[in-house]
Amino acid sequence: MIFKIPILVIFTLTLLFGDSTHQKANANKNKYKDKEVQIVKKVYEDAPLKEINEDRKNHGKKPIRDIHRKELNYDEKSGDEKEDTDTKHIKISKTDPESGLFHKGEKEKCFAYSHQTFCDKNGFVLVSACVSGNVHDSASFFEAYNVLNTKFHDQIKNVCLDAGYVTPAICKTVLENEQKLYVPYKRPMTKKGFFKKYEYVYDEKYDCYICPYIKILEYSTTDRNGYKQYKSNPEDCKNCPFRQMCTQSKNHQKVITRHVWEEYKEEVVDEIRHTPEWKKIYPQRKESIERVFADYKEHHNLRYTRLKGLKKNQHQVLIIFASHNLKRMAKWRWKSLLNTIKNRIKFIYIQINRKKYQKEKQQFFRNATLSTI
Repeated sequence: MIFKIPILVIFTLTLLFGDSTHQKANANKNKYKDKEVQIVKKVYEDAPLKEINEDRKNHGKKPIRDIHRKELNYDEKSGDEKEDTDTKHIKISKTDPESGLFHKGEKEKCFAYSHQTFCDKNGFVLVSACVSGNVHDSASFFEAYNVLNTKFHDQIKNVCLDAGYVTPAICKTVLENEQKLYVPYKRPMTKKGFFKKYEYVYDEKYDCYICPYIKILEYSTTDRNGYKQYKSNPEDCKNCPFRQMCTQSKNHQKVITRHVWEEYKEEVVDEIRHTPEWKKIYPQRKESIERVFADYKEHHNLRYTRLKGLKKNQHQVLIIFASHNLKRMAKWRWKSLLNTIKNRIKFIYIQINRKKYQKEKQQFFRNATLSTI
């Protein structure tokens, strides 16, 4: 945390705005090595095990003992027994190994750090967490949010984020803390020319999907990641006139997945997003957290860093945020002081004019009386 509790009296914690921005690392993007690393599980991966087993039990499936199933194999070189794990290949900088390769849209591909930040509606930064640039915003969200929610759970009522945070895990976490989540519309991530997921109607009573050709996709299973699979009948899809807009599978079968926490996401996207409060709160995001990042990058050197390592960059960013908050507090104090001086001068001016007006009034009545006599 950047500030202690006594200073937080000037902050408005009922409404928080969160976002993440990247800072270019002091590393050459062409100097890297390819490395195979183990896929680290996310902070919420163990949580849906209970919901998964309840859902499988309701559908007559066997429960899953452990989400992370261990598979053993023999090492060809040593002949020892070893555990098989899921891995992936990533690019690691030779100059700054703790930075991550950042690539988003039309932005330049580079090694960078990402700063997950929360602020109030007045632009005061409350907390920030520094992670590698290759970590998605929805994954770095929990580290910063849990710090705020642990200390100020009773004060936080609303959280405003962008479309990158619309995941079942984030929606469930915020709503279960009795807070409202305000996010924008997120475009479907489907191929051009294919049906969008919202064009398949979900029937809650019978727990199935209905395709645009009015055919049923029945429940099949629930996997270890918490996604329920709904599959169509291949005989129905084989002669369907919309098959080229629906699926390209060789067995002529359409598969739709639905997370066990999908109802939390639907509450945020389909209900809260259409309320009058959303129209009032979400437009303030560009005036708060986006303005904060713009000021930092323009005046406080948040575009680049000369330091190497997560810890050093975390300390540097906290100093930048603290200095920005102090500057904002000083401006507020100066404005209040100026208002006090203006009010004092105005009061003195009114008192002087009042005495002058009373003298003129007395002189007027004296002259009028003398002229009458």
